[in-house]
Amino acid sequence: MANSTKDADPSLGFLTRRDTEVKLPRPTRVKNKSPAPIQITAEQILREARERQEAEIRPPKQKITDHAELADYRLRKRKEFEDLIRRARWNTSVWKDFARARSIWERALEVDYRNHTLWLKYAEVEMKNKFVNHARNIWDRAVALLPRVDQLWYKYIHMEEMLSNVAGARQIFERWMEWQPDQQGWLSYIKFELRYGEVERARAVYERFVACHPRISAWIKYAKFEMKNGEVARARGCYERAVEILSDDEEAEQLFVAFSEFEERCKETERARCIYKYALDHIPKGRAEDLYRKYVAFEKQYGDREEIEDAIVGKRRFQYEDEVRKNPLNYDHWFDYIRLEESVGSKDMIREVYERAIANVPPAEEKRYWQRYIYLWINYALYEELDAEDVERTRDVYRECLKLIPHKKFSFAKIWLMAAQFEIRQKNLQAARKILGTAIGMAPKDKIFKKYIEIELQLGNINRSRTLYEKYLEWSPTNCYAWSKFAELEASLNETERGRAIFELAISQDALDMPELLWKAYIDFEISKGESGRVRQLYERLLQRTKHLKVWISYAKFEASAITGEERDDEDSFTDTEESKLQRSRAIFERAFDYFRTNEPDLKEERAMLLDDWLNVESSFGSIGDVSIVKKKLPRKVKRKRAITSEDGGQAGYEEYIDYIFPDEEVATKLKILEAAYKWKKQRTDTDD
Repeated sequence: MANSTKDADPSLGFLTRRDTEVKLPRPTRVKNKSPAPIQITAEQILREARERQEAEIRPPKQKITDHAELADYRLRKRKEFEDLIRRARWNTSVWKDFARARSIWERALEVDYRNHTLWLKYAEVEMKNKFVNHARNIWDRAVALLPRVDQLWYKYIHMEEMLSNVAGARQIFERWMEWQPDQQGWLSYIKFELRYGEVERARAVYERFVACHPRISAWIKYAKFEMKNGEVARARGCYERAVEILSDDEEAEQLFVAFSEFEERCKETERARCIYKYALDHIPKGRAEDLYRKYVAFEKQYGDREEIEDAIVGKRRFQYEDEVRKNPLNYDHWFDYIRLEESVGSKDMIREVYERAIANVPPAEEKRYWQRYIYLWINYALYEELDAEDVERTRDVYRECLKLIPHKKFSFAKIWLMAAQFEIRQKNLQAARKILGTAIGMAPKDKIFKKYIEIELQLGNINRSRTLYEKYLEWSPTNCYAWSKFAELEASLNETERGRAIFELAISQDALDMPELLWKAYIDFEISKGESGRVRQLYERLLQRTKHLKVWISYAKFEASAITGEERDDEDSFTDTEESKLQRSRAIFERAFDYFRTNEPDLKEERAMLLDDWLNVESSFGSIGDVSIVKKKLPRKVKRKRAITSEDGGQAGYEEYIDYIFPDEEVATKLKILEAAYKWKKQRTDTDD
């Protein structure tokens, strides 16, 4: 039997745990925690709660029937008021709620005379009771004690206007203006004068207004006032005076735009255009965005094609100025800006942009940061030379650029060469040599040596060229190009022994950057001199260093085309010469084939290529050649598959490749198979026995 109430039956009178649970209301989630637009005070809540009370429990309203009860009621209320003031003396709302007599207002002002609301309420009470002089006295005291409270002045002036006391209101305005209020106070004075048709007085107030507040908005309002009264000359004078005083102000753009629009309304388009151009020349580009937009719209409406283009260029100039101001190290923006100025600008403007651009030196001394920057200098120099045609400035540009580059860390051969070529164009050969010599001493580069040697060779200075080649090879002894060119120079001068000595010295170097180029040049040099024996010696020496396939093929082809003796017209001598060529070439091919077969058996593809070239040589000799010798050795191509291994060492699949099976290898394979079969058969026979 279960004793737990969990399984009790409710029909038997037992309560379950679910029946005895206290279910609390679900808490609501506050989604908007911002203050309500209408705030409810605790006082208001209590007042509403009292109003909602039942009628029978509300305190009964007192009905006063005689003078004694009235006096008693007044005494009781006064006592409550005095007690409340005694408890909350500094709460001005208490004074405003209970103030009825002047004495009470005066007592309230003694407590807090800085509270302008008390003055307003006090004066309103006096005006409602038509005590004008009392109210005027209150206003005088208020504006004297609180002159910076504009509402007191406005209320005072409004009362005098309601009483049609225009002179008194003007006098109050004058008292107010002595305190130099904000713009709204002056504008109220001007509107007051205009309401009564006093234009001259309003103009005089405007003069005092712009003197007190010399701001763009004040002058524009003054000019619009004159324009509204039909005084065009006076309005123009206002704008001109404002330009003289505030042309350097931060908001000068608004003044120039308003001045231009004024002239445009007066049909003075030339005046408006001059104002726009003057403004664009004097206002910084960063603050002239609206001015450019207005100018472009003006030119589209009134200008011709050239003027419209000038306006559009000005707008693009503003855009480029904004871009280079944001990121002065972005040289692409400078290039675009310079290109724009070169298309339409003056020389001074173009030079100014160039100077501003090259002043932004890259912060880090790394060549990759300087590559775009150097082209600014190059373009600057080319502009001075070709467009401005100023030789001295061009020379100064090159000189300053070369001083700026940190040559100990990196240099630019292009700028050295351009500076030297510029001096050559000016027929100043000595200066060009000095620049190139300095370049070799400070920052030697291949391009500088090559160009310097080329210049001296064009001038026919052989000794200078030899000296430069010596310095070149002293700086870079592994440069095969320099060795080859030096030897070619001597060969072109018929200095065969000097050229051969240079080649010998070159191939004796321990390290070379492109030895194959040097050996080929040496061999071609000897071939050009007709020294077949020397060529064979060079090939043999080269084969001692490398057994590359191309060396063997080149050697064999040389023997196939070499001249062994004097060729005569009779057929026998010619045939003997061709046969000797073929025999020597065939011998080289056989040596190469034996080398790859015995020493490099894995290089099957190279061996197959060698046989292809051998077959072509045999075919080129026609009837003398014997292609059967080569065909017996040609391999058979077979497609095979091999596994591909991935980076982690696993198998990634298979790939097809071409394998070459040579006849001698195939026979050897068959012999191995027969030998293996014979051994297997012998083992079977021995086992049966």
